Amino acid sequence: MIITSTNARVAISVYAPDIIRVRGVKGDFKKDISYAVVADPIGGFSSIREGSSELVLSTESLKVVVTKNPLGIQFFNKEGKLIDGDEKGLGIGWQGSEVTSYRTLFPEERFIGLGEKTGPLDRRGMSFVNWNTDHPAYGEQDDPLYVSVPFFIGLHDLTVYGIFFDNSSRTVFDFGASTDSRFYSFSAADGNMNYYFLSSSSVAGVIEKYTYLTGRMKMPPYWSLGYQQCRWSYYPDTEVLNLARTFRSKKIPADVIYLDIHYMDGYKIFTWHPERFPRPKEMIDSLKSMGFHVVTIVDPGIKIEKGYFAYEEGIRDDYFAKYPGGDYYVGSVWPGRCHFPDFTKKEVREWWGKSFSALTRPGVEGFWNDMNEPAVWGQKVPDAVRFYKEGEGGTIREIHNVYGLQMARSTFEGTKSLLNGKRTFVLTRAAFSGIQRYSAVWTGDNFSSDEHMMLAVRLVNSMGISGIAFTGPDVGGFAGDPSAGLFARWMSIGAYTPFFRNHKEYGMKRQEPWSFGEEVEGLAKKFISWRYQLLPYIYSAFHEASRTGLPVARSLAIDYPFNENIYREEFQNEYLFGDNFLIAPASSKEKYCKVYLPQGGWYRLGSEQLYAGDQSVIVESPLEDLPVFVRAGGVITVQSLIQSTSVKPSDTLQIHVYYGNRGSNFVYYEDDGQTYEYEKGVFHRRTISFDPPGGEITLSKVEGSYASKFKTVDMILHGFEKRNQISVNGKTVITKSYNNLPNVMQAGFDNSEAEIKIKF
Repeated sequence: MIITSTNARVAISVYAPDIIRVRGVKGDFKKDISYAVVADPIGGFSSIREGSSELVLSTESLKVVVTKNPLGIQFFNKEGKLIDGDEKGLGIGWQGSEVTSYRTLFPEERFIGLGEKTGPLDRRGMSFVNWNTDHPAYGEQDDPLYVSVPFFIGLHDLTVYGIFFDNSSRTVFDFGASTDSRFYSFSAADGNMNYYFLSSSSVAGVIEKYTYLTGRMKMPPYWSLGYQQCRWSYYPDTEVLNLARTFRSKKIPADVIYLDIHYMDGYKIFTWHPERFPRPKEMIDSLKSMGFHVVTIVDPGIKIEKGYFAYEEGIRDDYFAKYPGGDYYVGSVWPGRCHFPDFTKKEVREWWGKSFSALTRPGVEGFWNDMNEPAVWGQKVPDAVRFYKEGEGGTIREIHNVYGLQMARSTFEGTKSLLNGKRTFVLTRAAFSGIQRYSAVWTGDNFSSDEHMMLAVRLVNSMGISGIAFTGPDVGGFAGDPSAGLFARWMSIGAYTPFFRNHKEYGMKRQEPWSFGEEVEGLAKKFISWRYQLLPYIYSAFHEASRTGLPVARSLAIDYPFNENIYREEFQNEYLFGDNFLIAPASSKEKYCKVYLPQGGWYRLGSEQLYAGDQSVIVESPLEDLPVFVRAGGVITVQSLIQSTSVKPSDTLQIHVYYGNRGSNFVYYEDDGQTYEYEKGVFHRRTISFDPPGGEITLSKVEGSYASKFKTVDMILHGFEKRNQISVNGKTVITKSYNNLPNVMQAGFDNSEAEIKIKF
């Protein structure tokens, strides 16, 4: 549906009954290029009714009312309730090249999301800028940072909606910060108004629709969920090997070692330093024999140097961003004077991807994309610099925010091809909406402080709301030196973070798990070991993210969006990890902390103490015991301790069920963890259902053709009425005490692929 007004044209289209796209232009519509959206429109509206003053466009779920004078667009649900819409008398407007949407602000409305943004969980009363920025040791309120996700969720009157503003230029979101709460707005410095309105009955539903539009992550390599050790920098190769041997001798589980910029020859990407790493394949083979994978850093700047293959090929084939007159843009980064690949050109993406053979041949399987805002020593790439933009042409003003996304895309597509069916791991610093299709994201160059540790939790949770499930901070802090207590606390939180990497800045003190003395080493080992035991649970949460977009680390605003307690400063950092863990981050100095427990019952992990929900409680929070709770009625899957994911656990899977009055369903998932065969049905998935009124736990029949690595199951029942036996598919099974804990029973049985019913 195209509507023509005096000053503009507006197109309204349907991507789903509850996803509506609105495009506004001052002239004619041009070729539609989006680096974020992968979905297609599905057709028109189910009904169109035009009156003298308005046009009503309807779907099964929404009613879009277009007022004619002045032009305005409002969205109603099928019951006729206003969800969101243009502010009367304002709507969409231009000031020069800047375009703005002014929108109704409800009295008690809250806003969440926007990806990697500092500040509180609720964005109401604040303003944010999207412009990917290299911002080392950023402050707790600093904006912008490295990632731009112009997507937010609005909440009011038990109503939920989302808006994705698909404009890659510099954008501003003002949630009533400067309007005396009259309206909220979002604007772009250039380009057109182009937004998607998403409606659902829940926050999870809006996230699902947003990731339907922008894509969902593929299952990551299993090893990338393990513990990852990084430093700027580990070199030469002998230090890297000694690091690996130390992990193994101390029996501290780990899967990944990173090589930062010093592994390269003169900081030139796709090279190896001839003296520090003279035999990379031999080194990587040795690391693989110890169960380690290698991730290497890559920056976009190509050093201007005669004889350097990447420079010569880029010049020969015209692969670099350039000025209007045809000269290549030059900016200085680690190698010195550099040109920058134009990732908006298909041939450049393919060339970049193939160039990774210099890393994949020796055995590298992970690729860390840095400096891709793009950063040029704190300076600004001139506005005149031009890019190909799939043949349409564009300047850095519209490409800047998607440069990191396109670099990550090029890296993912190229290394996926080179690894011959094995899953690739890509990590990026800069990103835009849709990055979840290609890469994990870390929160950039943070700082070692309690405040940054808490901010990191909010950043991870906000990116989860915004469709990015595989994310995490530099645990321990990148800049500065943490105290022993801070490092220990951060490691305990890191165990419940989707991406678990310890990273430290050049010149700072060592930050390996054993760097703070034996006591902290023991704590770090304990937390990392627990992470490895939880991998079946964590991998299942990643599977959920790949299917629905629901994140692994989940702000309480996802499940409890209209509970005002979760937005309070003292509770806003709490989150769910997967379906059933509630994590209450505490600072390193707190021996006691105040925790809000949402509706239902919650068991303190370890102590087995059951707390009623919908209340705040004071709990102990020593360094050795982060406040972690398990949902009453929840299911947790646990395996035996392993030193890396290359080691097979014992053949027994523990299924922990915590008694509650409410039932639950937990989707358990396995696959080979290495290939894409799961896309062909080679996976193992079953639903574990807990039915308290029926006195039954059911393991559904297995879906998929993959044989589970676990031959037997130990069912661990927490908080159930004590009894000596249960029945499994009608056969009596004797229970026994589990770890000498009161009211915790254990019963074992075979893990068949057929349905299993446990009566208790």
